[in-house]
Amino acid sequence: MRASIRKVGNSKGLLIPSALLKSCNITDEVELTVRGSQLIIEPVQAPRQGWFEGYNAQQDIDVLAEVALQEDDDVWVW
Repeated sequence: MRASIRKVGNSKGLLIPSALLKSCNITDEVELTVRGSQLIIEPVQAPRQGWFEGYNAQQDIDVLAEVALQEDDDVWVW
């Protein structure tokens, strides 16, 4: 698909069809990068997005429960 670059104030702009934006999951904000002579436009992804999807706290293992603590060990005192 070809598109025209347009003057927008002191900059230039590009109109991207909404169907194209939707197919790329682009909403309000994008990440722009340059690779060689190519301009890459990608949707902004929140860091750690989806990390807790499917998380089940019932399956957690208390790894410190197996550590033997000594009463006189100052390292473990908070």
